[in-house]
Formats: sequence, C-alpha cells, structure tokens
Amino acid sequence: MPLLRYTHPILVQPNDIDAMHHVNNVVYVRWVQETATAHWQAAAPAELQRTVAWVVLRHEIDYRRPAFLGEQLEARTWVGEATATTYERFVEIWRLADQTLLVQARSLWCPLHLKTGRPRRVDAALRAPFEGLTPPEHEA
Repeated sequence: MPLLRYTHPILVQPNDIDAMHHVNNVVYVRWVQETATAHWQAAAPAELQRTVAWVVLRHEIDYRRPAFLGEQLEARTWVGEATATTYERFVEIWRLADQTLLVQARSLWCPLHLKTGRPRRVDAALRAPFEGLTPPEHEA
C-alpha cells in the first residue's frame, strides 16, 4: 500500500551539535533531505527508483525549538501540490519525549531522468506512491 505520510526516526549525534550546544541549522536541512529520500525509497516501486532521481529547487525552514545531543526525534513528511515538473514536500521534526514541534519545512523538488539528468514530468506514475493512486501499467 502506498505511504501517504511517512515517519523517519532521528537520534541526535555528537556531529549534529554546534558551538551553541544544540543541533546546527544545517543539520536540519540534511534531515529534511534524508527523510524525503527515505520516503521515496519506501513508497516508490523499484522500477521508478531505477529511473528517477530527485533534486531540491528550494527549502524553506522555520526553526521553532532547539534539539540536543542524544534526543530521539521523529521527522514526519508528506507531499503537497504537484506541477508539471515539481513536487511540494512538507517535513516536520518533532522531539518524541515531549511531542514538541522543532522544525517545519517546505521544499520544492524536481524529478530527473537518471540517464539523461533532464527534468521529468510529474505524471500519474510519480503521483501514485504519494497520493494513494493505483500506478499506471506503462507510464514511467
């Protein structure tokens, strides 16, 4: 069954911490990208994964609260609107111990043909894993 929403566990590691003794803002960008990739790998059929790569066109991140070494976090993601060649994705990162929202992110992703590196249309085959649709037989 397609995954409409996806959760990804995160454990804050020593390399994630900055001079302020909390998770560095750049680390959250990495986690947003890792979460999107994990969702794609969990939801998309193998054939689609062999032919499509995703690149980020834009990240918008609101930092609400800090995270600290050793904390267990959870990234929650889902996709939003699609255009002909882009997909909007949302990620929230939560601290599990107290269910505090730490980060809200919105990203714009573009699918590429892996062989050519050129943009690929967001068609029914790309929408199916994220929108609960039945994938078409020969569209990819």
